Amino acid sequence: MMIAEMASRFMLVAPWPLLAVGLVVGIGADRHPRLMRAATTGAAWFALGCAILAAVAYGMGATRSETYLSLHLPAHLGVLAISSDVNVLTIIMLTLVAFVGMIVARFSKTYMDGDEHEGRFHRWLALTLGSFLTLIVAGNVWGFWVSWVVTSLCLHELLAFYRNRPGAVLAARKKYLLHRIADACLLSAFALIVRTLHTTEWAGIARALAHSGGPLPEALGAAAALIALSAILKSAQFPSHGWLIQVMEAPTPVSALLHAGIIYTGAFLVLRASPLMVQAGWAGDVLAAVGLVSIVVASLTMMTMTNIKGALAYSTCAQMGFMLMECGLGLYSVAVLHIIAHSVYKAHAFLSSGSVVEHFRAPKPIVSMAATIERALLGLVIAILMVLGVGAAFGAGLLRQPALIVMAAILAVGTTQLLLQALNARDGARGGLLLRMAGLSALVSVAYFALHMGFVRLLGTSVPTEPLHADIAQQILLVVIGLAFLALLFIQQLLPRLSQTALGRAAYVHFYGGLYADSLLTEFVRGLGPTPGGIGQRRRLLAQDPSHEVQP
Repeated sequence: MMIAEMASRFMLVAPWPLLAVGLVVGIGADRHPRLMRAATTGAAWFALGCAILAAVAYGMGATRSETYLSLHLPAHLGVLAISSDVNVLTIIMLTLVAFVGMIVARFSKTYMDGDEHEGRFHRWLALTLGSFLTLIVAGNVWGFWVSWVVTSLCLHELLAFYRNRPGAVLAARKKYLLHRIADACLLSAFALIVRTLHTTEWAGIARALAHSGGPLPEALGAAAALIALSAILKSAQFPSHGWLIQVMEAPTPVSALLHAGIIYTGAFLVLRASPLMVQAGWAGDVLAAVGLVSIVVASLTMMTMTNIKGALAYSTCAQMGFMLMECGLGLYSVAVLHIIAHSVYKAHAFLSSGSVVEHFRAPKPIVSMAATIERALLGLVIAILMVLGVGAAFGAGLLRQPALIVMAAILAVGTTQLLLQALNARDGARGGLLLRMAGLSALVSVAYFALHMGFVRLLGTSVPTEPLHADIAQQILLVVIGLAFLALLFIQQLLPRLSQTALGRAAYVHFYGGLYADSLLTEFVRGLGPTPGGIGQRRRLLAQDPSHEVQP
């Protein structure tokens, strides 16, 4: 094996055992659950090992991408090929998803032990992981699309795993409908791209766009819009977010896999298509605007949640909005860093969700509104000065990059939350705690700028790194983004007081209902057919036999 091809081949074979477990070993899975459990876990370890070896080989100079099998398509759509694309982005995502998949597979061994359909669960887990890993390494856009569709279909089986739970089945059906729309949009986008640029490889698309001159053709502009819509639907952005919140009835390992891995499919699509999205600047504006709306709605709704998994689901919706917003602002390296950090955190949060209940039960003290605002302003001023100082020390050049100014403001809002833990403490403990929180805030700021600059260098040409040159509309959008995060900071701090007002109580009710954005889709999906154990089925059973009792 030539060293130049080692990374490509490791990437290519990483998903194969998982797919084999689901397609071959998984036949009659429920009859041999122990075998399925062991095979899925072993295949997940194999995928992680291949991902690590691919990363090592890449570091040793194995950067050649390979095509192993191709099939010519009609209508000038190029070829469907089995190929792997070796670059920093695919290596990072492969390693991350393989790691999360291994953790989820190990956790599932205990969690699903003794379940009546344990074997079937492990079968669909293996197929979902295998198809998602195939999507990540695919160098051919049609191979990417096939993996994109198969991953969604296999995930559907996991989300609707408990067929006797109407809520879970209804949510899975809504997700199924939205994702089929996303599939059709992406299929159309790829057709436009291939017919215009005459290449089916991601690397070829990037090269063709880099050497193109003049305005972007209308076909590619339409493709960028369709890609943005696909990413928004896949990322469960407002108002198509309802299914993400309601699939919490699925087994906890499924929630962890979804929220710490597969939910990034939309953001990963934008990262792969970033050479096109950069040239269609308005598409980035759409992503940033939709992401911001989702951040605000999800953050406010999350404050009303009374169950842990629901709050974590809205958190994911907001974080996905944040990632799309970063992509829309041209901060693709930051988005990759965000994916890594969020994936590790969210996997841990879901798999340990039962142990954090006491934190949410802890009473929150209510102080006067004036004192709350005064402390929030003091913490914000300290945080801004700290972030600006650290940014200047790293030579971030915030004034030359408007998008980075907004990210620095968001970082200041985040560090303000740390400082407020000390500023809101009792007088006796405030001094020492403030010093510790200030030190932690400074450490967070240093870590952010260091990791940001490190990822810009690490990703190299895998994603665009040129700063966003904002026009008037984009400058207004940046200002709105900054003001929105400031508003969220003060709303969160004033929440105990606001919840006692008539306006606050009314807003609480509406946000608790998710602003009812999901209601129309819910009614539409219910009209397509009854859910198992749902109201429609109970009514039909009673109509057939009035004496028949059906448990709700």
